[in-house]
Amino acid sequence: MPQDITIKITDRKGVQHEVLAPTDMNLNVMELIRMYELAEEGTVGVCGGMAMCASCQCYVLNDVLKTERNDDEEAMLSEAYHVKPNSRLGCQIPISEEIDGLELEIAPEQ
Repeated sequence: MPQDITIKITDRKGVQHEVLAPTDMNLNVMELIRMYELAEEGTVGVCGGMAMCASCQCYVLNDVLKTERNDDEEAMLSEAYHVKPNSRLGCQIPISEEIDGLELEIAPEQ
């Protein structure tokens, strides 16, 4: 049975939000950030989630996420600003039960 999971997201002002994320809607972290309005409108998901802009770059703060960056994500992050070893594109992190408890920080604007 599908369930909601909890994700902690620190916004660009340093405020931490604990949000519920549905696992049955085929959403990703970028869409979750937009859904909860955790960044100024028009500053996250500029490319619509195609891994072509890095506006949804996040820093993964714990070890819950087990997937690695894919080739498109690597290519985009190689050209982005503020990249850290724990950088990921939110549009490339699908919401699933496996990431329950994930902690992220939204990277500064490009």
